[in-house]
Amino acid sequence: MDIRMPVLDGIAATSAVLALPSAPKVIVLTTFDADEYVVRALAAGANGFLLKDTPPADIVDAIARVAAGEPMLSPAITQQLIRQVTDAAPDGRAQQARERIGLLTERETEVAIAIGRGSSNAEIAAALHMSIATVKAHISHLFTKLDATNRVQVAITMHEAGLL
Repeated sequence: MDIRMPVLDGIAATSAVLALPSAPKVIVLTTFDADEYVVRALAAGANGFLLKDTPPADIVDAIARVAAGEPMLSPAITQQLIRQVTDAAPDGRAQQARERIGLLTERETEVAIAIGRGSSNAEIAAALHMSIATVKAHISHLFTKLDATNRVQVAITMHEAGLL
């Protein structure tokens, strides 16, 4: 779905498509990365938000991941949302984030930083020379230790702690 289209904009079209019985998953693919568009598209139910400069292989990977139930954001969009959330956060959050990061092993911290940079499990595995199963195990530990339920929350914690 694109943001700007003739007749009906992409956000309204996303809402309409997702209101259908047996609605498909929707990924927004656009050149517009303004906070307003990202938040409105996700609020409308989009399962992903990618920029058109995303490499074709990454778009294919995003489609597969969204089809499997995993939300997908371009790394630039993830960073943008993290900044938006943390800029509005109370001052004590940075200290709390640093305390939670202190519970992590060195390897878990490396995985958390990679998540914060928007890396996929496969990219983390390749960069850190470990198996995808090991990456998944580290992510599971991160969710528990950081009291997070998803990758975006891990990334926000890393940003608030000043590690991104």
